[in-house]
Amino acid sequence: MTELLKITLPDGSQREVARGTTPAQIAADIGPGLAKAALAAKVDGALYDIMRPLEADAQLALVTAKDEKDALELVRHDFAHVLAEAVQSLFPGTQITFGPSTDDGFYYDVAAPKDRGPFTEEDLPAIEAKMREIIAADKPLRREVWSREALIERWASQGESFKAEWAAELPGDEDLTVYWSGGDWLDMCRGPHLASTGKLDPQAFKLTRVSGAYWRGDQRNAMLSRIYGTGWLNKKQLDSHLLRLEEAAKRDHRKIGQEMDLFHLQQEAHGSVFWHPKGYIVWRALEAYMRRRLDKAGYHEVKTPQIMDARQWEQSGHWGKYRENMFVIPDEVPNTQDEGPVVSDAAEWMALKPMNCPAHILIFKQGIKSYRDLPLRMAEFGCCHRNEAHGALHGIMRVRQFTQDDAHIFVREDQLVEEVAAFCDLLDSVYKHLGFESYAIKLALRPEQRFGSDEMWDWSEQSLRNAVAATGRATEAYGWEELPGEGAFYAPKLEFHLTDAIGRTWQCGTIQTDTVLPERLDASYVGEDGERHRPIMLHRAILGTFERFIGILIEHHAGKFPMWLAPVQAVVATIVSDADDYAHEVAEKMRAAGLRVDTDVRNEKINYKVREHSLAKVPNLLVVGRREAEEGTVALRRLGSDEHQKVMKIDDLIAQLVTEATPPDLR
Repeated sequence: MTELLKITLPDGSQREVARGTTPAQIAADIGPGLAKAALAAKVDGALYDIMRPLEADAQLALVTAKDEKDALELVRHDFAHVLAEAVQSLFPGTQITFGPSTDDGFYYDVAAPKDRGPFTEEDLPAIEAKMREIIAADKPLRREVWSREALIERWASQGESFKAEWAAELPGDEDLTVYWSGGDWLDMCRGPHLASTGKLDPQAFKLTRVSGAYWRGDQRNAMLSRIYGTGWLNKKQLDSHLLRLEEAAKRDHRKIGQEMDLFHLQQEAHGSVFWHPKGYIVWRALEAYMRRRLDKAGYHEVKTPQIMDARQWEQSGHWGKYRENMFVIPDEVPNTQDEGPVVSDAAEWMALKPMNCPAHILIFKQGIKSYRDLPLRMAEFGCCHRNEAHGALHGIMRVRQFTQDDAHIFVREDQLVEEVAAFCDLLDSVYKHLGFESYAIKLALRPEQRFGSDEMWDWSEQSLRNAVAATGRATEAYGWEELPGEGAFYAPKLEFHLTDAIGRTWQCGTIQTDTVLPERLDASYVGEDGERHRPIMLHRAILGTFERFIGILIEHHAGKFPMWLAPVQAVVATIVSDADDYAHEVAEKMRAAGLRVDTDVRNEKINYKVREHSLAKVPNLLVVGRREAEEGTVALRRLGSDEHQKVMKIDDLIAQLVTEATPPDLR
C-alpha cells in the first residue's frame, strides 16, 4: 500500500501525495505556469531540490524568481559548479576544491594542471564560452547520497587530492551528497541545486577576475587560483550590477584618497594606514563629532592598554577563539586546534589587544558597583590589532591596525530593552547626520559553537527583538531579518547595514547582549537586595572602525564630503598676481572665522586651477582678481554645481560658509 504524506502549502491548504513525490510534481499539479517558474522548494523552511523526493509530512513553499534572495543563492551556487566543470573540461588535470556563492556572485578555487601556470584573466573568455555550452546543453543536476569511503575512493582515483583530503575529514557515520551534471561530471556538495543547467540564463553571468588563494585559507598550504564571477537571474540584473561596478570603480576610496591626498598604504606597515594631514582632518572632525554625541548620551570615555597579559585573554575566552589572529609577544607561543594553549604559567606572554571588552570589565571591577550606578556607559576610541590574512586586506576597509568607536554598557536586566532602544535612536541620528538615510536591521542568532545556556540565549535574543520593536523598527521598511547561526560565540547581536549612494550595503553598527564575559571575568554589582549580581554587558559600535567608515564615507560621497567634514573647505585662487595679497587677506579672514582654507597664487591659468581643485574635491573655490580686490568681493564656484560663479561680499560669504561648515549636531 502506498504511504501518503500530508503536505501543507503557504496558504494553509493541504495535499495528500504519495511518499517519494517531488516538489516539481506538486508544482505541476497546481498549474503549468508554476511548474515552469518553480526553481526549488522550501521544505519546513529549508531550501530543497525541486526534483528531490519528499519523505515525510512537511510544510512546502515553492521558490520562484520572485523569491529573489533564495533564487539568487541557488543560481550563483549553480554558476560556481558550471564554472568548475568548464575549467576541468578545458584544462584536463585541473583539481577543484570549493566554490561558494557570494553576496553578488560566486567563485571557485582550483589548482591548475602541473604543465601550466596559474590561471589568469586571459583564460576567462574561453571559460565563459564553455560555461555557456554547458548551460545550453541543459544537463540534469542529479543528487546522490554516498558514503565517506566511496567519496575518498572517487577523488583519489581521479587525482583530486584536495577533495580527497576534505572528504576524509567528513563524519564517517553520515551519508554525504554529490551532484551529477549530466552523467559525466560530479562534485561533492550539500546542495540544493536547480533541476538542470538550462535553468540558468546564459547571459546573466560574467567572470570578473582571478586571484591567488591558499588551500583552506592557510598560507602554509598550496596556492590555488580563485576565479571570481558575478551571477544573476537575468541579463537586466547583470547589466545593472555592471553599471554599479563601473560607478564603484570611480568611487574607489583608494583612488580618491590619493587624488585628495588623504592617506597612503605601503609594504613597510602592511595593513596599517599612513594618514596625511588632510586625511587626519577628516578623522579628527569625525572623532570630535562622535565624542560630542557620546558625551551628550551619558557615556564616560576611557583609555586602556594596548598590550595585556595573555592570561587575561585565556580567561575571557578570546585566546581559544582569536589566537591565530592575535599579535603575541613572543610570537612563538604554541597553538592548538581547540581552546589554544594554557598560558597560566607564562607571565611573559603578552598580546596586542584585538578588542577592548576585557579591559573595560577590568575598569568596571575597580571599586564596588551598586545597582544605582547602572547603566554605566563606557566608551573608548580604542586602537586594536588583528593579524588578518594578507589576501583579506583591502585599502583602509580591511586593515590590521584599526580604531573602533567602541563602547560597553553595563546594565541590569530591567534596563536592557530601554538601553538598546536608546542606542538604536542614537545610531539612527548619527547615520542621518553622515548622509545615510537607509539602513537595515538584522538579528544574528546563536551559533552552533557558543558559550552560555540555551535559556540565556533565549532571553538575550528576545530582549533584542523587544528593544527593536519598542523603537518601531522591527519592520520591513527597516529590512528587519533574523539570521540563524550568525551571532558571536558569547552573544546574539543586532547588525546595522547601511545602504550607500549606489545601492551597496555595509555592515557597520552592532549591539550585542553578553552575559558570558561578565561571568568569566567575575564582574558584579550589589543589588537592591544587598546581594551580588552579574551585570549584562552590551557591546556596541556605531561606525565600527574609523578606518573602514571613512573609506565608506569617501565612496558614498565620491570624495565630496559634507562641508563640515571636508579637509579643505575652500581655496582662494588668483586670476592675476596683482591679487595675491588680497587672496592671502581673504584666506586669513576666513581662517579667523574657523574655516579650513588654502590659497592658490601659482602662476597658472585659472581654468587649470579650477580643474585641479575640482579633482581634489574642494567644495568651494573663491576666485579673485583686480576687480574683486578693489571691491572687496570674491567670485564663488561650487564643486559640482552647474551654476555660474556668484560674486559675493567677503563678509556675507564667510557667514554663509560658517553656517554650512557647522557640524549637524551643533546647528
